[in-house]
Amino acid sequence: MINKTDVSLRRDFLGAAGVVTTSILLPDQVLGSLKKLNKPVKIGVITDLHQDIMHDGPSRLKTFIDVMKVEKPDALMQLGDFAYPSKQNDIVTKAFEEAHPRAFHVLGNHEIDAGHSFDEVAKLWGMKGRYYTENINGLDLIVLDGNEKSTKHKGGYPSYIGDKQLEWLSLQLKSLKGPILIVSHQPLAGPSSVDNAKEVQDLINVNSNKVIMAINGHTHIDHLSRVGKVNYLHVNSASYKWVGGSFRNKSYAENIHSKFPWIEYTCPYRDSLFITLTIDPKENRVLVKGRDSEWVGKSPSQLGIASKPNLTDGKEICPKIRNRQIEAIVD
Repeated sequence: MINKTDVSLRRDFLGAAGVVTTSILLPDQVLGSLKKLNKPVKIGVITDLHQDIMHDGPSRLKTFIDVMKVEKPDALMQLGDFAYPSKQNDIVTKAFEEAHPRAFHVLGNHEIDAGHSFDEVAKLWGMKGRYYTENINGLDLIVLDGNEKSTKHKGGYPSYIGDKQLEWLSLQLKSLKGPILIVSHQPLAGPSSVDNAKEVQDLINVNSNKVIMAINGHTHIDHLSRVGKVNYLHVNSASYKWVGGSFRNKSYAENIHSKFPWIEYTCPYRDSLFITLTIDPKENRVLVKGRDSEWVGKSPSQLGIASKPNLTDGKEICPKIRNRQIEAIVD
């Protein structure tokens, strides 16, 4: 039986992102693969919690978990930049892992900030490896690690899919029956995509008859693009939009900023953002259920940050994740 709290959570979750649903086209060539599913597959997805920056990471994760108790997904996924793998962060890592018998991690670039290697993080979180496959009720997940270095890497966080991983990806795309959902922290297409995005996209497009879509975190924007016959969804951060540099945003009380100094380099979201992703073989569609919030303090544009090409404050740069319906069409 669903109690009043559960009903309220469901209402907040389904209605918060607004009544308007953005319709995106799902290429017809994936229909055969989609029909291999016996029933809809539902996954709860959260990304870029940044527990080590935000003062309220545990609360934001709890909101996600409470809503997922109502949504009853087949699995949970966090898409990286979640928390340093330290004992003090067990409050979020253990809560996430215990929230569902099938809770999966993706490696973000900030997981190593406390001094661990990516292999160590994968081991501490009980992952199969830095990149791996998983099957959820007939849906094949391909989880990638976009943190590898190219030979041309000149500093900063690397963003690349190396040769060995590309060979592995090619094998999985050929051998898995599908349908396939590709998951990564860094985008494979669109803003801030991996350095060899074109190479990765070409590889995916060769096998696009099996690929439902690809999803990522990292960019802290609400954005969807299509390259070839594949849709690429950028899932917004659970917590904030980073501004950094010379910009400052005193969004909370002084005692919070003094204890959590990195927050002033962000434009936080008042509420936790996340999605439920449903892949429905009967209706030939993918549903994205999002959430709506508002800025705490000023927005990036109010701070004087200029918009980047194809990224508009209030559209892609926003404290929300829109509802989307990705339907099959005949190309």
